[in-house]
Amino acid sequence: MSQAGRALAYAFETGALSPPEGRTFLLRAEPGALGDVDAEQSLRPEFLRLKRAHWKVVPRLTETGYGQGLVLLTKHKEENFANIARAWDLLVPGGVLACAGANEDGAASLEKNVGKAFDAAHQLFKFHSRVFWFPKGERAPPDYWRQLATLQPVGDGSWKSQPGLFSWDRIDDGSALLVQHLPNDLAGTVADFGCGWGFLARHVLAHCPGVATIDCIDAEHRALEAAEVNVADARAKFHWLDLVTEAAPATYDAIVCNPPFHSGRAATPSLGQQIIEAASRALKPGGRLYMVANRGLPYEPTLKASFTSFETLADNNKFRITKAVR
Repeated sequence: MSQAGRALAYAFETGALSPPEGRTFLLRAEPGALGDVDAEQSLRPEFLRLKRAHWKVVPRLTETGYGQGLVLLTKHKEENFANIARAWDLLVPGGVLACAGANEDGAASLEKNVGKAFDAAHQLFKFHSRVFWFPKGERAPPDYWRQLATLQPVGDGSWKSQPGLFSWDRIDDGSALLVQHLPNDLAGTVADFGCGWGFLARHVLAHCPGVATIDCIDAEHRALEAAEVNVADARAKFHWLDLVTEAAPATYDAIVCNPPFHSGRAATPSLGQQIIEAASRALKPGGRLYMVANRGLPYEPTLKASFTSFETLADNNKFRITKAVR
């Protein structure tokens, strides 16, 4: 359990927060001793952990009428604004909304914003985190917060995204470089591993007429919500999967990828390395992987162990574009 989750549990254990008369929901849920709640978790690995622990969990809550709402805050300010606005809408009038976040993730600053918006008056500090809560009164969330809770225009306006996703408000430089070096002869069955909000997949469909289908795969359900809007093509299919622990839905002639680079535990491969290994398993013999990564990341041993050959197509001292053949 995170420090913020422990602080939230402590608030209930000490009676600072009382059990609600009605139902309770928890956004950005994680396993912990918080009792019987309706959980929302859009990140596939965490969703599966909650399912294994027999939680009632969905990737997005839409029901209303809750007597109490709980929000575990993230390090993304705009995502927190959006989640608080959504949580407010899920509550009955007079229902209590409690937020918990780590100090190092900016919870103190967010508490000030919430205080200005709602006159939040109750707080608790524990485990290098803070919990603050307030009843749903007549003051509604700021319009800006509510706007962030919906898909937002990105770039030239033809793209949609939402806070909390990787590079949610712009086309990231690595993906922009990768599409400059993708060939137009990709064909057959293709996949975008870690598709995000769909930038690479839409480029492939627009420039590679030989592509029969493209599987857009991501562990973040909220990314797929945006990708389905951005990649409006009958050849595109969307899959909410954790490619580290769940098999890809097909085998592929080609895969494009901007792999996540979060570090794993000290003795385990990074998430990016595991995605590269998953791509190797999912490619047909002779299939091609085109990927972009920060040039300092140690992916060459994984590429050497997982592919017949690989080569660098571009290197701008920040990103490296690699082609690998299964």
